[in-house]
Amino acid sequence: MEGYKNSWVHYFTKILVDVMFFGGIAVCVSLPWTMRYLAWFFGYPPSAPFTVIIISCGICILYIVRQLKMMFKTLTGGNPFVISNVNCLRKCAAASILTAVVFAVKIYFWFTVTSAMVSVFFILLGLFSLTLKDLFKQAVYYKEESDGVI
Repeated sequence: MEGYKNSWVHYFTKILVDVMFFGGIAVCVSLPWTMRYLAWFFGYPPSAPFTVIIISCGICILYIVRQLKMMFKTLTGGNPFVISNVNCLRKCAAASILTAVVFAVKIYFWFTVTSAMVSVFFILLGLFSLTLKDLFKQAVYYKEESDGVI
């Protein structure tokens, strides 16, 4: 797209997403060893199932951030309305809903208000991603139609 200029916000957000991605990897990898200390610090008994729940949610969230990284490549390239971004948003929705399900399982065994709020948040994030996916899909269709591809 000619005339399109990336703003400093794009670059700042891309750096922030990169930091979140690589920091998230470090946190997920270190959790089996740091979970005992965190449980002591917050006053919870150490629990292997709780560690598995946190790691599985962390992996889902890392997957979402990875999809965002892929979408930023097309945004900074000046062409965000492509079918690959539609697929990224669909994958984000699936990972969000999976995270909500994992937290719902946690709620069943150990209810906390925060877990309920996180579960609702990820359901809403999944629905938002599906809505955005459909908007991007329509924009891709209009763009291809105006470019004469269809």
